[in-house]
Amino acid sequence: MLKINNIDTYYGGLHILKNLSMEVADGELVAVLGANGAGKSTLLKAISGLVVPTAGDIEYNGVKISGLDPPKIVKMGITQVPEGRLVFSGLTVRENLLLGAYLRNDKEGIQKAYDTIYHLFPILKERTKQLAGTLSGGEQQMLAIARGMMAAPKLILFDEPSLGLAPFLVESVADTIRAIHERGTTILLVEQNANMALRLADRGYVLQVGEIILEGTGKGLLVNPEVRMAYLGI
Repeated sequence: MLKINNIDTYYGGLHILKNLSMEVADGELVAVLGANGAGKSTLLKAISGLVVPTAGDIEYNGVKISGLDPPKIVKMGITQVPEGRLVFSGLTVRENLLLGAYLRNDKEGIQKAYDTIYHLFPILKERTKQLAGTLSGGEQQMLAIARGMMAAPKLILFDEPSLGLAPFLVESVADTIRAIHERGTTILLVEQNANMALRLADRGYVLQVGEIILEGTGKGLLVNPEVRMAYLGI
C-alpha cells in the first residue's frame, strides 16, 4: 500500500531523514519507534505532503504522492492524527468532526461515519454541542482520532497518540487503535511508548537520527535486547 523509497528531507541545513526506506502493506499496523529528534514526525509530514523530500519518493497504491498537495493526499485515502491533539478549541465537537469530512460530499457515508464514531466514542455523542477546548485531554485525543476517521481513510497516520496522557488513558487509546485496525483500516503508528506500540503492531521500525536501525515483527522487537534497554528500561 505505502512504499517509501530512499527519501531524504532537510529543515534548513539539517539533514533529518537520511536515505530512508520502509513500507506498510494493506491491512497492517506498523509502528515506528524513536526518541525525540529521531525524525518520526518529519516522516509522517513527508507522507502527508507537508514536507517534500529532496531525494527519493513515496508511493501509495503504486502512485507517487511525494510532492502532491496535502488535500489531494487526504482525498486519496490518507489522514493524519497529529501530535498534541490539535483540536479546534473554539468549535464544537460536531463542528470538529464535520471538518474531518470536508472533502466528502456523500451524505449517507458521512452519517455512517458519525454512527461508527459514536459507537467507538460514546462520550463524544454526549459532548456533541460542547466546545472542544472544554474537553478533557483524553476526550480531546478521542476527538482528534474521530476527526481523522471522518475522511473515511484507508490509511491513518498516528503521531504520538499517547503523549501526555495518564496511564489509564494510554490503555484506552491503545484499545481504540486496535479497534480501528480490526475494522480493516491500515495504520502507521509513530510512538515513543514502545510497549504500547509493539503490543499493537504487526511489524515495527526503530528510527535513530533519521535512519532505520532495526526492523522486525512487533513481538520480535518487543523482546529485542536493544529495544528493551533503550525504550523499556529493561
